[in-house]
Amino acid sequence: MGAPFDLKMSDGIGVLTLNRPKSLNSLTFEVYRELVRFFEDARRDAKLKVVLVTGTGKGFCSGGDVFEIIGELVKMPMKGLLEFTRMTGDLVKAIRLLDRPVIAAVNGLAAGAGAVIALACDLRVCAASASFRFLFTQVGLTGADMGAGYLLPKIVGLSKATELLLLGDAVDAEAAARMGLANRVVPDAQLMDAAMEWAKRLAEGPGLAISMTKRMVQNELTMDVVSAVEAEAQAQALLLQGRDHKAFYEAFKEKRKPRFEGA
Repeated sequence: MGAPFDLKMSDGIGVLTLNRPKSLNSLTFEVYRELVRFFEDARRDAKLKVVLVTGTGKGFCSGGDVFEIIGELVKMPMKGLLEFTRMTGDLVKAIRLLDRPVIAAVNGLAAGAGAVIALACDLRVCAASASFRFLFTQVGLTGADMGAGYLLPKIVGLSKATELLLLGDAVDAEAAARMGLANRVVPDAQLMDAAMEWAKRLAEGPGLAISMTKRMVQNELTMDVVSAVEAEAQAQALLLQGRDHKAFYEAFKEKRKPRFEGA
């Protein structure tokens, strides 16, 4: 077996491509472990500014491999099952806690855990042929898995999230865009160019401001309005002292493009 995913780094952008195309990039225990390790290590990589996640071939990710994961889980005692489900949640937490943008370039089916991985990313650029399916209930499991019950209502609203998680129906790219699940839909051949366009804009932007924005949006999900407004005031006071803000001001005075340092 080859590497579970390919990783290419260029100009601060890490392109992570799931690499099991024969099974639509299904997940195995090894893939989960390596993905968790990558995203946790990424927190300490100062050169990494943006992560772009996609899949090889016709699918983004079809979820857990039926034979390599499900076939093994049915034999496990509760302790092993809980260790596994916590590990899958560790992946979502690692994506959300990475204080740099993560973009999903959804090139086909994103089902089960694959749909939740895309959901955990900050932005989702979808090929016209892409689709999402939160199919956990269809295999006898709770639809609230890996944080889907937390994240999906915040993106598409409680009623729609409940429908998707209960019924497990497929959602095509255009429907995903209408409900806010997809940020952008493009022709299949333009997917990576469109995703890389956003990745480059983010990588060239004021890194500290972008990181702080992601962190604040995540933190404020569970705050009351008074706490949220105060937290934003404190964060903005810090950023007003940053070199990137001063770089913007100097560039504005000199009528040129600012040169951001990410600080």
